[in-house]
Amino acid sequence: MKGNVLIGQSGGPTAVINASLAGIIHRASQSEKIGKILGMQFGIEGFLEEKIYDLSSQKQETLEKMKQTPGSALGSCRYKVQEEDFPRILNLFRKYDIRYFFLIGGNDTMDTIHRVEAYCRSEGWEMRGIGIPKTVDNDLFGTDHTPGFPSAGRYNALCVKEAGYLARDMRRVDQFVVYQTIGRDAGWLAAATALAKESEEDAPHLIYMPERPFDRDRFLEDARKCVEKYGWVSIVVSEGLRYGDGTPVSAAQDRDNFGNVELGAMGGASVGLSVHKILSEETGWRGEFQITESLPMSGADRVSPVDRDEAWMCGEKGVEAALEGITGMMISLERESVSPYRVRYTTVPLKETAVRAKSMPDEFINGEGNGITTACVEYLKPLIGGLPSFGRLESLFVKED
Repeated sequence: MKGNVLIGQSGGPTAVINASLAGIIHRASQSEKIGKILGMQFGIEGFLEEKIYDLSSQKQETLEKMKQTPGSALGSCRYKVQEEDFPRILNLFRKYDIRYFFLIGGNDTMDTIHRVEAYCRSEGWEMRGIGIPKTVDNDLFGTDHTPGFPSAGRYNALCVKEAGYLARDMRRVDQFVVYQTIGRDAGWLAAATALAKESEEDAPHLIYMPERPFDRDRFLEDARKCVEKYGWVSIVVSEGLRYGDGTPVSAAQDRDNFGNVELGAMGGASVGLSVHKILSEETGWRGEFQITESLPMSGADRVSPVDRDEAWMCGEKGVEAALEGITGMMISLERESVSPYRVRYTTVPLKETAVRAKSMPDEFINGEGNGITTACVEYLKPLIGGLPSFGRLESLFVKED
């Protein structure tokens, strides 16, 4: 089947989303079945406004540079496609002879391409629709992990590691530090910060994830024990943390176009500030809070090399699948080996990945609900990669004669 390609990026960016875009362009440009390579400006929302780039003549050096570039080069959106939009989308597909359609994104994006692909098929328009996975949250079903997560996990782990040295040495001033990660329904990014530890006393000491209800009293007990033992405490919380009754610890109320609770600045107090307030008011301790919010989505200086390469390959494999006649699928990473680390690329139906969140498995969370297990560390290590090891003074207190 000959025709043109259409590519879009949706939702929040990652440090490697443009690597997937470059991979699609690179592989599509090699096929005689493909004419023009078109890109949506601002995702499906921009496409409805007929904002379309021609990406057909990209130089190889440009693609290599895009592989290293953060942000969403095409522009993104968080628009939920309405039923009345589908005839317009199909008409534009016909107008531009779109036969190969790729969207790079997360749960909500997979819902969009699933619905568009199903509608076009029902109307008799022959087209191949493939989802390219992307999300820092690592909560997509049907894949071992999601491109974007390893780099964001590495970013957070480095932040917590470096902030831990600051907090340790300032414990006479601040007895605690709270670090907040992204993660509406899944605690993968919070869990990744555990790789910051080299020894027991290193940050983080406590990690709280949405998969376990937040117990205020137990949290206070956990924190007191750490301060008694180490003289300070490093706490990591995921933004989606909830109490046992389902109430967000952040007190967020607002929702986005897809019905997701807004846990950032638009949704009220953050979970990091809420936990900081609880600990400060109950203990009288002084402490710091650190909220990077969306910065891990664009931290190109802290990219996991594995992540960048896999993101590119997901783009290439998406094109190859479409050229083979596959449609209605998302590219998936299947882990074949931990040591040496090895994955293979396969596909899963879009209907199985759309608008769902993959939580961390029980065996990855410790019994106390305030940290992770060895099994989780083994899962994370090949993705995040090695972190720098900092020095420690070899010193002893001076003894009186």
